Order: sequence, then C-alpha cells, then structure tokens
Amino acid sequence: MSITLERPFATSEKGKRPNNEDCIFPLSELANLRQRLFMVCDGVGGAEKGEVASALACDSIQTYFTTFLEDNEASEAFVNKAIQYAESCFDKNMSQYPESKGMATTLTLLYVGESGITLAHIGDSRIYQFREGRIIFKTGDHSLVQSLVDIGELTKEEAAVHPKKNVITRALSGTTNSVKADVAYIKDIQNGDVFFLCTDGVTDCLKDEQLSMLFSSGQSTEKIKDQLIEHCAKESKDNYSFYIIPIQKIQKNNGYKQFLLSFLP
Repeated sequence: MSITLERPFATSEKGKRPNNEDCIFPLSELANLRQRLFMVCDGVGGAEKGEVASALACDSIQTYFTTFLEDNEASEAFVNKAIQYAESCFDKNMSQYPESKGMATTLTLLYVGESGITLAHIGDSRIYQFREGRIIFKTGDHSLVQSLVDIGELTKEEAAVHPKKNVITRALSGTTNSVKADVAYIKDIQNGDVFFLCTDGVTDCLKDEQLSMLFSSGQSTEKIKDQLIEHCAKESKDNYSFYIIPIQKIQKNNGYKQFLLSFLP
C-alpha cells in the first residue's frame, strides 16, 4: 500500500497569551507532499520555559527519526526510543540551563509509513481521523478529568467545564519522570480521510461535533484551516496550534504482480 498526501496545512499562534509555548513540526511553510513526519506539541511550565520544551521535543524527535529510521515504518518500540532520546536531550538542556528545570510538553506525532500511519501522543493534545466528517479515530487525553470520566466520577459534560480540566497526567519532561507514548498503527485509511493534530487551545473552544461539521463541509483544506484560525482567534484563551493532513490517495500494491516482476531481468 502506498499513501499519497494532499498539501498539509498548519498554524501555531500565541492567541491571547503573552507568548507561544506551542511548537509544530515541520513549520507550516515548509510542509510539502513528501513530508512523512508531523508533530504538534504544547509546552507546559510557564516560567520554566514551556516554549523551550515543545521546540526541543520536536527537534530531538525529528533528529532521531532522520538518523535511525531504516525501513519506513515507525513501530511502537521505535517511537518510544525516540521519546527516550528526547528525554535525554531534556536532561542535557536542564543541566546546562538550570532555569529550565521543570519544563515539560505534550506531544502528538504522525508518521506516514509504507503500509500505514503511526500515531502517538502524550498529554492532552489530540489526534483525530475524520472520514467525511465522522470521527473514526480519536486519542484519549492523559488528563485528570479524563481519568475521572473513565472511572465514572465525571460526565463528559462536567469534564468540559471542570476547573482542573487542563491538568495533565502525562508529559514529556526528562528521564527523572520518564513516560511512554500511547501508540496506534492505522491501516484503515481511505481516499479523502483527514488526520488532525491539535493542542488543547483548539479543543477547548471547538467541540468534537463542531469539528465534525467543519470537516464534512466539503470546503477545501485551506478554507478549513482559515476557519479554524478565525474561530480560535476569537474564542480560544490559550495558544492554539494544529496540523491538517489530508489523504489524497491510497493505492494497494498488487503482491502477485510484484512477485512476477521480480523474475524479470
């Protein structure tokens, strides 16, 4: 199977905050049809340099992928080794710059392989897979309120307005508090599917139903991007960042044909 992308679109904005602690990879102006690795991170820590944490996560993880990925498929083990490498980079940075001690970040990651798409996340930044506007895959937040929803202590409606809704239970921060990502390998992909990576600055002001309506509107990906930015600029109280990754074409390889061709000189 080969996966062809349409042009990806992204943004990362400080919104109503004094500085932007989010980071995306690649930068929106550098994304192209050949891009295979995408990340959206939300730094936490404020005075502890959340913006450094999110940028360091993107830089170190893409370095690990570029250096060590050999077979064009990112397994769960490989992703978590990349995270371990990032944690060691955090340690080194905090050793050199003690004022950054305590910094951390969420992580969403998407890698387009030869036979499927690898998704990974840490924290409450999310990944969605839309098909004609329907959500067919969605990550579960590593957050206090989500854990309370999972055990029946809160409803989803109560969680959405809970005063501690932004308290996360897992973050990328260094080897002292080493974590693993939740990793999913997606092979159920169709022409026209859209993957969406975003920080909580987006999901705090756009419910799943609103996102579904937007991705089922039939508008171009660029117009969807513009509408997301317009809405978040008005409604979000946080930094907001996202990546829209549309699937143009899925082509299933003919194994028997390939087998026959292997005998040709």
